Amino acid sequence: MAAAMSSKMPLIVTKMYDYLLYLIPQVSKFPRAQRFQIGERLENLSYDVLELLLDATYSRNKAPILYQANVKLAKARYFVRLCKDLKLINLKKYEILTKQINEIGIQLGGWIKQQKNRS
Repeated sequence: MAAAMSSKMPLIVTKMYDYLLYLIPQVSKFPRAQRFQIGERLENLSYDVLELLLDATYSRNKAPILYQANVKLAKARYFVRLCKDLKLINLKKYEILTKQINEIGIQLGGWIKQQKNRS
């Protein structure tokens, strides 16, 4: 786990990093066609969310960045569901990924709410 990355880093960044650590090996097991279509899109959305969370961490105006991260996380959620429905991942892996995305989403929603209250 990435828990020791940095004590100053928001927990959501660590959770997103851990989600990617779990996701990437799963995508690498997809059949070739799906790996380069669905898998690559899912990975890229997930990388984008991590990058946006890092951008928000160091930005003064966090709200627009957090909204972008939220939209991309919602897209990633649907791609994970699509992977399950296409049987690219089994139900257990789907549950793990969904739980991770839900935890990230809850924290992201809280961070967005916090930014609304500041303005």
